[in-house]
Amino acid sequence: MGQSNETITLTTAQAIIRYLAAQYIKIEGKKTRICGGGFGIFGHGNVTCLGQVLYDHNDVLPLYRGQNEQGMGFAAAAYAKANLRQRFMFCTASAGPGTANLLTSAALAHANRLPMLMLCGDTFLTRLPDPVLQQLEHFGDPTFGVNDAFKAVSRFWDRITHPAQIINSLPAALNTMLDPADCGPAFIGLPQDVQGWTYDYPVSFFEERVHRIRRQAADVSEISEAATLLKSAKRPMIIAGGGVQYSGAVAELTAFAEAHGIPVVETIAGRANLVNNHALNIGPIGVTGSNSANTIAEEADVILAVGTRLQDFTTGSWTAFSKDAQIIGLNVGRHDAAKHMSRTVVGDAKMALVALGQAASGYTAPTAWTDYARAERSKWNDYIAENTRVGNGPTSYAQAIGVVNDLCDPRDRVVAAAGGLPAEVTANWKTLDIGTVDVEFGFSCMGYEIAGGWGARIAQSENEPDKDTIVFTGDGSYLLMNSDIYSSVLTDKKMIILVLDNGGFAVINKLQNNTGNESFNNLIADTPTATRQVRVDFEAHARSLGAVAETVDMSGLGEAFKRAKASDRTYVICAKVDPYEGWTTEGHTWWEVGTPHITDNAKVQAAHVDQESTRSRQRKGV
Repeated sequence: MGQSNETITLTTAQAIIRYLAAQYIKIEGKKTRICGGGFGIFGHGNVTCLGQVLYDHNDVLPLYRGQNEQGMGFAAAAYAKANLRQRFMFCTASAGPGTANLLTSAALAHANRLPMLMLCGDTFLTRLPDPVLQQLEHFGDPTFGVNDAFKAVSRFWDRITHPAQIINSLPAALNTMLDPADCGPAFIGLPQDVQGWTYDYPVSFFEERVHRIRRQAADVSEISEAATLLKSAKRPMIIAGGGVQYSGAVAELTAFAEAHGIPVVETIAGRANLVNNHALNIGPIGVTGSNSANTIAEEADVILAVGTRLQDFTTGSWTAFSKDAQIIGLNVGRHDAAKHMSRTVVGDAKMALVALGQAASGYTAPTAWTDYARAERSKWNDYIAENTRVGNGPTSYAQAIGVVNDLCDPRDRVVAAAGGLPAEVTANWKTLDIGTVDVEFGFSCMGYEIAGGWGARIAQSENEPDKDTIVFTGDGSYLLMNSDIYSSVLTDKKMIILVLDNGGFAVINKLQNNTGNESFNNLIADTPTATRQVRVDFEAHARSLGAVAETVDMSGLGEAFKRAKASDRTYVICAKVDPYEGWTTEGHTWWEVGTPHITDNAKVQAAHVDQESTRSRQRKGV
């Protein structure tokens, strides 16, 4: 490694890591590295060059050894979410299948607008040894390979074909990941030979830099128009999404709602914007929502949607609102702000809520409307109290959620993902403190739970090490991806994991039955090729991965959770729940699913007719 006064000779890999190590951000006045480190599985595409320099920098950019590349990506996404998108992790994988395994987690980060940097191996730029191990050959285009698939799931994509290119590529990737409107995963393909090639880089490229996340002020005319519309409202409602937390606008949202007496409902991503007992918190909205939120949504005449992308589970496939309701889309992203012909306020939520509040000064929602919303929430609270009570019927997800909710610390972080648990956690969890719930439903990804819990715990151990990360997972997701139990034990990042076993993919079995179909290939018991019925011993499996584990019935869950809280190691609690009964039956809006228009099955045909009967309520728009 040579050096002069103005340039320094480095390999491409050395320059990438040196640059990342020099990038900082201030969070609550404290300067910290934007990149918290990385997750890596080495192979021939990244071990010899990138691996060598990561070894040299492990004190400042710690590298966590993954067990599966998809799990690494999930952990990185959860880390970014826990850090409110102000910090990120990188993932490095070898060329070929190692990199391909990151596709699903890149899609999750893209859907959820989360920063994640992928530094992935690629085939040799010279092509002298082609075809190499794990290379896909496209006969008409030798430049086309597996890494090109990431163009669909990345906000920024590049393939480095010369060492000098990182001088432009790395800042562009970082700026994308820090952009509140364009935030998402960045992919950089690194051919194996280029990683080791040298270049005389400007020393200034590696100087320490402190970044900030841009706060975009909304257009004055948009604020004025939105305020005029809001002041005309007789039945206003606020939808609070995950963007409220990313903007750091929880206090501004709360103050805005209180100043104008406007009821607030939460999306899945915005599930912990308000604490459970706040007087204006009317509950979660949508397909996995509450009767209270959905009732007022049907009657609201002006809806202020803050920091939400208004996905179908929020909007009930656009049946949750009156067709006459007018929407104000307040979002830093133009694409999200303008959905369904909304009146747009494009800008940072923290700033825009203050500006909108000032423009709407003097307006207060009619007291009768706010009282009505609170009364509906009171009825929903009574339902949840009974729904989560142990002994109220067959063992259920809701009962387990209620037990944990009553015993956890207010600052413990709850993680759940695809399957039945996101709906049950969203509907039944009583938020004890702000920003403590991570229900991954942006991409609805099975397998996120344990891997995401690990990433969330890494972030939590940096900020609140005395609190716990609590993971709710079903048996289906556990079987799909469980190896990061081992990761958490290896790295001393304790999680409490509840494995709630209902014998298969019970929530999809429920959807199957609700659309007139017979149970088929979802529950283990209804899998025709499963000629031997075997239940997995999840306790024994978790123990084999180094965790403490026990199996309990619902009556013993509370004491088991206390033991888990006292443990210094990842603790897995296994319990069986009923696959057919005990689901939360209230609080659901209509949800569009594809059903066959023609069938010889009378039950399926009847279900199709019933499904289509409420389509008339669906709003039309873009």
